[in-house]
Amino acid sequence: MGARKRHQPRRGSLAYSPRVRARSMEARIRAWPRLSATDEPKILAHCGFKAGCVQIVSIDDRDKVPNAGKQLVSLGTVLVTPPVLILGIRGYSKDHDGKHAEFDVYAEDIPKSIAKEITIKNTAGSVENAESRLRKIKEIYAIVAVSPRAAGLEMKKPYIFEAMVSGGDIEKQFAHVKELLGKEIKIEQIFETGATVDVAAITKGHGWQGVMRRWNVKKKQHKSRKTVREVGSLGPISPQSVMYTVPRAGQTGFHQRVEYDKRIMIMGNTESDKIKINPDGGYKHFGLVKGDFIILKGSVPGTYKRLIKLRTQIRNAPVKVAKPNILEVVV
Repeated sequence: MGARKRHQPRRGSLAYSPRVRARSMEARIRAWPRLSATDEPKILAHCGFKAGCVQIVSIDDRDKVPNAGKQLVSLGTVLVTPPVLILGIRGYSKDHDGKHAEFDVYAEDIPKSIAKEITIKNTAGSVENAESRLRKIKEIYAIVAVSPRAAGLEMKKPYIFEAMVSGGDIEKQFAHVKELLGKEIKIEQIFETGATVDVAAITKGHGWQGVMRRWNVKKKQHKSRKTVREVGSLGPISPQSVMYTVPRAGQTGFHQRVEYDKRIMIMGNTESDKIKINPDGGYKHFGLVKGDFIILKGSVPGTYKRLIKLRTQIRNAPVKVAKPNILEVVV
C-alpha cells in the first residue's frame, strides 16, 4: 500500500489564497452584470491608466448619514481614459461544457500596431455568416483595444480585451456592436458622471515578505519565544503536516483584485474643461494628463501607469444616477 495522497485545497479557498503573482499585467473580468431585456444594448466596460491622486471637496449627498448635506473632503484617483477602438465582435454559445466561441468578426481597417497583436482564427468570418449563426449565440462581446501611447505613455504594445454587451436581445446586441465596428468610443459614451463602476487591476508588488506583513499576524511577546515576527505554531505534532490555512511568508502584492462601487466624481477633458487637473510639473511618476480623464472617489488598486479596467456596477445598482456637487479639486 502506498502512502495516501494529501488532500489538495481547491484554488480560491480562504478568499485570497493562494497569494501568487498575477499571470499578466492585465486584469481579467470574469463576471458581468445583466441588464434588462427592455434596456438598450450597451458595452459594459472601458479602461484607463492610473495617473495620481487629488483631494475632492464636495457636498455629501448620501442619505441617512451624519454628514449629509455638509462639506466633505475625500480622496480622488485620476485615471486617463483614452478612446478605445472596437476591433471586432465575438459570439459565444453555451452547453454543459461551458462557453464556446462560435464566430469572430473583425473590422476591415485595423491599425498595424494592433493588427500584428491579434490572430484571426478559422472561426472568423463575414458579418453575414455571423448573423446566420445568431440563433445559437447566448452572449455577445466586443473586442476592444487601447493604446498606452494615447494616454501619453511610452509603451508601444496595445491592450486587447473583451467587453460584454448587455441589454435587449442577441440581435440588437450584435447590431449595436456592428454599428460601432472599426470606430473609437469615448468613456462618456459608456458611463456618466455620478455613476458607480467596479475597477479591476493588478495591485502594487512588494516581493517576498514575512508573515507579519503578508497576513497581519500578531507579534509574539519578546520574552516568550526566540522569535517575535513569526507564527506561534505551525500545527500539531501529529499528523506531521502544515495545513494550507496556516499563514506563511511568501509573495506579497502583484495580485489581481476587483474593487466594487467606485463613484465617478468628475469626467472631463483637459483641452475643453476649465478644471485644473494637472499639478505644476505633472503627476509624480506619470507626468501631465492630456485628453479625456475621470476622477474616481477613493483609491484604486495598482501603481501609476497601470491599466485599470472599468466595469458597469454589478452590485446594488441604483435606479437613478445622481450627479455629485463638486466644490473644488485640490491637486
